Amino acid sequence: MAKVAVVYWSGTGNTEAMANAIAQGISEAGGEVDVCACGDFDAGALGNYEKLAFGCPAMGDEVLEESEFEPFFSGIEGSLSGKKVALFGSYGWGDGQWMRDWQDRVTGDGASLFEEGLIVNGAPDEDACKEFGKRFAAF
Repeated sequence: MAKVAVVYWSGTGNTEAMANAIAQGISEAGGEVDVCACGDFDAGALGNYEKLAFGCPAMGDEVLEESEFEPFFSGIEGSLSGKKVALFGSYGWGDGQWMRDWQDRVTGDGASLFEEGLIVNGAPDEDACKEFGKRFAAF
């Protein structure tokens, strides 16, 4: 089974909880998974992973977090071609436009997008996140 990285940014802890539950689902499905905050991820290690799950909540006017996550993602998105990518995050307002925009960026870079991004309003449902991780492991 493919090695998977789950990389996230979290402000309130909701997206971090999603990351950990998704990683647990991947692990339960037999996948090898590494979980880390975006600031701790070594972009040079992208080649070690066939699959990547990225998590970031909606911020401001439905955009990715701008001081840490957006610069991180902008720096690696050109290296996602041929990778299998899942997206996830939490929000408290809006209709998910940040996720649709993010999906367009990922597919525009030649990555294979897994399902639609998993978004939750407020606190995540741990079981739903685990199931998302299990499905991603099989993708």
